[in-house]
Amino acid sequence: MSIEGPEQPGMAQLADADLVALGSGAAGLTAALTAALEGLSAVVLEISPSIGGTTARSSGTIWIPDNHLMRAAGFPPDREAAETYLGNLIGNRAPREGWLAFLEHAPRMLLDLERRANIAFRPYLKAPDYRSNDPGAASGGRALEPVAFDGQLLGEWFNRLALPIPELTVLGGMMVTRAEAQKLVWAERSVGAMRLGLSLLTRHLRDRLHYPRGTRLVMGNGLVARLLHEALRRGVRVLPNAHVRELLTDRGKISGVRGVLDGKPFVLRARSVVLAGGGFPTDPEMCTANLPPAASIHTPAGPFACGTSIRLGLAAGGQLGPSLGSNGMWFPSSLWSRPAGGLAVHPHIALDRAKPGSLIVNRHGERFANEALSYHDFCEEVFRHGEDAVPAWMIVDRDFIHRYGLGVIRPRTRSLQPYVESGYLKAASSPEALAAQIGVPGEALARTIERCNSFARSGQDEDFHRGESAYQRSNGDPDRRLKNPCLGPINPARLHAVSLWPTPLATARGLVCGTNGEVLDQAGDPIHGLYAAGGDMQSVFGGQYPGAGAQIGQAMTFAWAAARHTANGLKQE
Repeated sequence: MSIEGPEQPGMAQLADADLVALGSGAAGLTAALTAALEGLSAVVLEISPSIGGTTARSSGTIWIPDNHLMRAAGFPPDREAAETYLGNLIGNRAPREGWLAFLEHAPRMLLDLERRANIAFRPYLKAPDYRSNDPGAASGGRALEPVAFDGQLLGEWFNRLALPIPELTVLGGMMVTRAEAQKLVWAERSVGAMRLGLSLLTRHLRDRLHYPRGTRLVMGNGLVARLLHEALRRGVRVLPNAHVRELLTDRGKISGVRGVLDGKPFVLRARSVVLAGGGFPTDPEMCTANLPPAASIHTPAGPFACGTSIRLGLAAGGQLGPSLGSNGMWFPSSLWSRPAGGLAVHPHIALDRAKPGSLIVNRHGERFANEALSYHDFCEEVFRHGEDAVPAWMIVDRDFIHRYGLGVIRPRTRSLQPYVESGYLKAASSPEALAAQIGVPGEALARTIERCNSFARSGQDEDFHRGESAYQRSNGDPDRRLKNPCLGPINPARLHAVSLWPTPLATARGLVCGTNGEVLDQAGDPIHGLYAAGGDMQSVFGGQYPGAGAQIGQAMTFAWAAARHTANGLKQE
């Protein structure tokens, strides 16, 4: 037990709070905002100098079954189907009460934050769940996109937002959604796309007269900005550069935190603490102990998601949940050394892997999985094949890159030479020549390319059934009128390749929690006043990935539940 001692000279003076959230991603900000909506005082302590964590670098999508927005768009009631879908997907990997609590809380969270705090989303009407052939899967509506936010409303806080991944912006910091990017690539063919491009460009140029980047914020940056704005409006204190060293307790109850803020020690007394630090994808020690040996040491996650808050929870008596297999949520990523310095860990999510005219091989020059699987499921296949598939090599031709891009290379890029010279991209005029560059057998690679070309002609992947689910087809290219939107020919005389590595976007193993996010001790009893959400909480999906936005959807849901549970408890005291 830790008892608060007297404050020392030189300590930072912080007023008490009802709720403290450790972390400023979607989970931490949602917890603090919800607490403020319930009439509580709330503080967000962020270890980084910037606000937003991994959420700010993400798509910002949330997966919420049976939500009011999908029903308003014409989808039928969804709860029963969602139970069927999750029940089949998760099985015995996680307790049933956890994901049932998610299904109960999630649509209520969404509606509450929309009505009381203007946290706005819109449904993807055509975004099938990742296992779209499974019973209970939805064709769309469960995945929700953040509505664009005007960063100018944040005032001085705008420059404190964590930056999005640079390769996902254009023209020095202009953000566009995935749908907008796909329209803009062929803008000269569409009057509507030209108008969109002109509007976005005009706004961006105006922004750059006064700001270091564009202020039209979308995806995860837009979600963080909106949550931050609404939290600040309601009096939430947000403190960057706050390193929490200890959770304080008094007679078995959490009573605050102790740490260092801007170099000064502090004690902050609080009635509850929500651990929302983003899991441990950047901590070498915890990754080595929990993730597969084949996992990359690199990650697109925020650099401060290093398990600090999980360790605090363990020190306070919490327990780590059982292993969930790979214990992570995964992207296949290519690694690019930026010309200006730094390493880009670029996730290959949906813009290239499922498109027609690509294939992915192992070190034997052979395909080993369906390239159009979800990013998480594809990486699980990588782990099943171990070192034979690390790295895997994505093979395309020059026409493919022109149409769709490849990793950090954007569509319509005229010269690929800089990428070849940097080592990011391999180029060759025959399968044998490419094989020599990537270290696979030449004859095997030639056979693999020819076999895939035969599948493109027939429209059927006889080996891995690529393009045979609604989710896979949604990421293909229906505009080319191929027999299968995920299968297309590869020109063996104009080949290119990039290496792909399984990188953790988040971790799934965390603190065991109750149905409102309460951290449980070794006996399975709640630790009074201690909660966890997001990557710090054991995944209620058992490490499975049901659909786009499942990670952030789960994070916001249990952060909301934790804050409301705190408020209800304080009302009863």
